[in-house]
Formats: sequence, C-alpha cells, structure tokens
Amino acid sequence: MEETILKTPLYQKHVLHGGRMVPFAGYWLPVQYEGVVAEHMAVRTNVGLFDVSHMGEVRFAGPDALKNIQNLLCNDYANLAVGRVRYSPMLNERGGVVDDVLVYRLGQEEYLMVVNAANRHKDVRHILANAAGDVAVEDISDSLCQLALQGPRAEELLGGVTGPQCLPARYYSFVDGVDVGGVRCLVSRTGYTGEDGFELYAQAREGEKLFDVLVEAGRPFGMSLCGLGCRDTLRLEAAMPLYGHEMDDAVSPLETGLGAYVKMDKPAFIGREALAGAAPQRTRVGLRMVGRGIAREGFPVSLDGRGVGHVTSGTHCPFVGAPVAMALVETACAQPGQTLEVEVRGKPVEAQVVPLPFYSRKK
Repeated sequence: MEETILKTPLYQKHVLHGGRMVPFAGYWLPVQYEGVVAEHMAVRTNVGLFDVSHMGEVRFAGPDALKNIQNLLCNDYANLAVGRVRYSPMLNERGGVVDDVLVYRLGQEEYLMVVNAANRHKDVRHILANAAGDVAVEDISDSLCQLALQGPRAEELLGGVTGPQCLPARYYSFVDGVDVGGVRCLVSRTGYTGEDGFELYAQAREGEKLFDVLVEAGRPFGMSLCGLGCRDTLRLEAAMPLYGHEMDDAVSPLETGLGAYVKMDKPAFIGREALAGAAPQRTRVGLRMVGRGIAREGFPVSLDGRGVGHVTSGTHCPFVGAPVAMALVETACAQPGQTLEVEVRGKPVEAQVVPLPFYSRKK
C-alpha cells in the first residue's frame, strides 16, 4: 500500500508562488522557490518566510501536566514561566533520543509540546504510554498552521503588521492572541535558522490568510519565500542538530552535545538511570574540509586509517562559503585543530575539527 502524502494548509499557496514541491516527513512541501543559495542568503541578510505546518503539536492540560512534562523530558521545567519556551531532548529508557522538542507554557496547568513532523505519531504513542495522573494529552497538530519568519529584518517586518509592542521581546518567549492582519496567532521568538525571528501558530483554516498577510507585508522588504533546502543549510551552518542525523533512539544527548539540556539533579525522568555515570565514548564535532570534496551524511571518518566515526550532516554552506559538516567521532580525537579524514567517493579527504557553530549572528 502506498503511503498517503498529506498537504499542509498552504499547499496551494506554494504551488501558486512557484514552489518546487517534494514529499518530506509525510507532507508535500517546497524544497525551494528561487534557489537554495539565494534563499539562504536572504535569511542571513534580510528576511525569509517558511511553511513549517508539518511540525506536530501536543497539548498537555490539568493539575499533573507539569509532572508529566518533567517525567518525559530531561530538561527541567519546574521554573518555566507562563509565556516562555524551553528546549529539551525526550529520551527512552536506554538514554537514546526519542525526539527533541520545544515546550511552551500556556498557563498554570497548560503546556504545548512541539515535536518533529516525522516523529509525531511515535512521540504521541510514547507520551500516552507514560502519561500518569490528572492530565489530558491531545494531539492538535492537524488543527494548526505554523509559519516561520526568519532573518535580521523579521522584527521590523512583523512589527509593522502587529505593532512592535505586541511582539515577544526575549528569545524563547511568546505572546498569545496577537492580531496579525486579522488572524489571531501565538507568536514566539524562536526558529531553526540561527537568526532572529518568529514562529507564528494560527488555526489551520486561517493559514492561507496569514500567509497572504505576511507576503504582502514582506513586499517592501524584498522578503524571500523559503523552502526545505535552505532550512537545512541554515541550521547546519548554525550547528543546530537534526533528529535522524545528529541524534536518534540509539544516540544519547550527552554524545551529541546536548548535555546542557540534561538536568541530572532532577528527581527522575525517563532515561535518567541510563545516563547516570555514563561517560560518552563519542561526541559531535564540526569539520571544515581542507581537501577537495564535500562530506555527506553517512560518510566514514578516520584517523590514521582507523575508523573513528561518521558524518551526520554536511554540505557547502553559502554564508560561511565553505564545505562543512557535523560528525559523531570518538572523544579522543575531537579536539579543535585535530586533522581527520572523511571518505568521499572512496577516497580519503583531509578535514579539520573546528569549534561549533560554524556561524553565529552574535559574532
């Protein structure tokens, strides 16, 4: 039986605006409009708009909502204030990563967990299997549309529509009930590009209207419509890990550089015992290619002819202007400056371990 590929609420808008549609995580989404490099550079230097409606959203409500969040996630949410957002890996009993998620605190007893599209149904099964106490868990993914407005001019553009006072001022904070050109939105200062920007959640039935509002507001800015292609190069350049690449059910957050989000002083969470006392034997590193070639996912990494790991993500990143990669390698050869070799089309190509991220807007 062929898998049914779904359409986001903005499918017709993508086709109308010339998006090149491809199947991704069970949805038809644009891989590009004018081109990956042009869209990448637009987000780094101006502003770009993405459809991220394929992401999943799970609502937790009730007196034991926080208790469930704390058990499911290795980060600590005890002090998360209403109006704030926090990132965390979600682990299995072996300490591997089920998914990495964002959690929004909507109210005293209400939270919204945003999960990766490809993991949505797996995550919901995991959440429900571990639910306990007085909590209602609801997958509301199909009822929402999500757009991401990213880039150094995102605030100026969106503030011109809503009034700047209506926007969240702090990174990883949000404002609910914002009027965006007649569409009621939750607006969060978050993103997956390494730039300042916002993610807007609205009812699916109002997705096309919201898209049109932002496209019209973006005309004076020369805003670019952006696809999956540059979303991937942007997050790689900013060294943001991607589920299924830098982490999965067999990779722990300690191995992939997410130890800061593991709070071992919490009383309990799923996977805690597996991580306790574990000394990671491998770690995520950045590689900059020295020899000619581009490191791609899965390419072997070696030191003096001995295999020490593999590439998890790699390409030529437009803004830094170089072929770079992230890899999982043995901790003993992870120091910046270390020379390693990546097997590219059967030939060893020299690469150097460099600090992450490759790009930071703060620099």
